[in-house]
Amino acid sequence: MEIHEARYPGRAPIDAYGNGGFRFAGMSHRGSLLLVPSGIYGWPVTDLEQVDMACLDRVVEEAAAIEILLLGCGPEMRRPSASVRTGLADLGISVEFMATGPAARTFNVLLAEDRAVAAALIAVDNP
Repeated sequence: MEIHEARYPGRAPIDAYGNGGFRFAGMSHRGSLLLVPSGIYGWPVTDLEQVDMACLDRVVEEAAAIEILLLGCGPEMRRPSASVRTGLADLGISVEFMATGPAARTFNVLLAEDRAVAAALIAVDNP
């Protein structure tokens, strides 16, 4: 899976989500996002079934700077595959999975607390 170039180099809170995208840092992005310490990237995932360790390669690359990954599963909370949960645990990353809205809000809180947080947020149509 190809991850797009950084939309924003660095960390920023999510200002809004819904209508198939997100707003952050005065910009908008249509589609899903991967937020890691190095930046905010477009993420070509549209459904939780597509999430595997390959599409989380930036999380793997930056694992030393990440304690927790918030996985926004779309409109409802669903459980990611056992291979994803195990793969992240093997890297020392705790994964919390929830609907995208709560994941975005939790990301903002943890970011404000200067925590070592990353997020993988699947875009939703309605907040």
